[in-house]
Amino acid sequence: MQENHRSFVRGIGKWVPLRLSKAMLTIVLCGFGISQVAADEYRLGSQDKLNIRVAEWQTVEGTFREWSAVSGIYAVSGAGKLSLPFVGEIAAAGKTTEEISEAIETSLQQKFGLPDRPEAAVELAEYRPFFMAGDISSPGQYPYAPDMTVLKAISIAGGLRRDASGGVEKDLINAQGNAEALAEEQLRLLVKKARIEAELQGQAEIEMPEEIASDPGTPGILAEEKAIMDARQKQLTLQLQALDDLKELLQQEISSLEKKIVTANRQVELARKELESVGSLAEKGLVVNTRVLTSERNIAEMESKLLDYETAILTARQDISKAEQDALNLKNTAVSELAVERQEVEAKLVENRIMLQTQRGLMAEALAQAPAAASSNDLPEPKITIVRVVNGKSTMVFADENSAIWPGDVIKVKQELPPILQYSAGQ
Repeated sequence: MQENHRSFVRGIGKWVPLRLSKAMLTIVLCGFGISQVAADEYRLGSQDKLNIRVAEWQTVEGTFREWSAVSGIYAVSGAGKLSLPFVGEIAAAGKTTEEISEAIETSLQQKFGLPDRPEAAVELAEYRPFFMAGDISSPGQYPYAPDMTVLKAISIAGGLRRDASGGVEKDLINAQGNAEALAEEQLRLLVKKARIEAELQGQAEIEMPEEIASDPGTPGILAEEKAIMDARQKQLTLQLQALDDLKELLQQEISSLEKKIVTANRQVELARKELESVGSLAEKGLVVNTRVLTSERNIAEMESKLLDYETAILTARQDISKAEQDALNLKNTAVSELAVERQEVEAKLVENRIMLQTQRGLMAEALAQAPAAASSNDLPEPKITIVRVVNGKSTMVFADENSAIWPGDVIKVKQELPPILQYSAGQ
């Protein structure tokens, strides 16, 4: 039985005339490939390549036999399995090289009924690749190397996508400048609109919309618009006060004229009584007729003054009505001007948003064509995410340039848009 076993083994291996201890055998078999410590900590996955060496220790002869038919380089399949001669398929995904080694040793010992379990040294010959995607020069898969970081991976993939002619960068600079100017104008228009609304509602303070309240440029523009509002309100207040003062003077004049009318009516009444007395005496020939004429003339003059007083009162009341109408006109004109101004601001805002959207589109297109242009235009750093399979499930990890990469990772690089593209006032 033992001889038959030896004959069969000769068919799949070869004799090695060495006399080594079993411990020395393990050292010999593990003296190749990636370091054993790193391999033991590593979990296998699809496309990993393993360098497998199998040898059987012959206790009686004090020699070991290498199984050349089994030894070799094998790749983990897409299904996460490893296929070896005489062993068949074994699950490899998620396992360490040590676990694979034990599985091979156990399988071979059971298959051939060996008294001593053969030694299988399993080493990583080649890591499975990592993948680059997004705004980089050369997306695709790349061979993994130990101590790989995101920065190294981006460098291997040619860096961020660039425009060789430089035209895209110029377009980006122009579009960025236009967009910043439009954003500044839009902020001013929104603050101006808030000021107009405050004036229309008669408020003493300007309430800022939440969308621009935190903008660093808002306080300065708000101060300017508040000064305009205060000046307009002061001017309107002074004009209305002047009309109120005029109405008060006219009212005082009316009061004075009414008193004069009372006095004049009393004088006319007395003069008429005097005329009646003089008339009676004149009929009796006791006074001359010139006395009668003088009294009548005095009465006529006093009645004329009464008429003048009444006319003056009517004129003063008309002036008061005019002053009230002027005050109303001032208020209506102010409201009308504010309404027109608000309409113009809203129309300008619509136009501004359309133009800003156009510039945003131009910037986004330029960055899509050449993301590397962002680094020379004070634009945000690219956003980096790593899609990683852990315990059979895909997870997304946010990363930076110094983040470590694992074999099989998918690194997605996306050039972040500048704040002017991410947010625009009023939108």
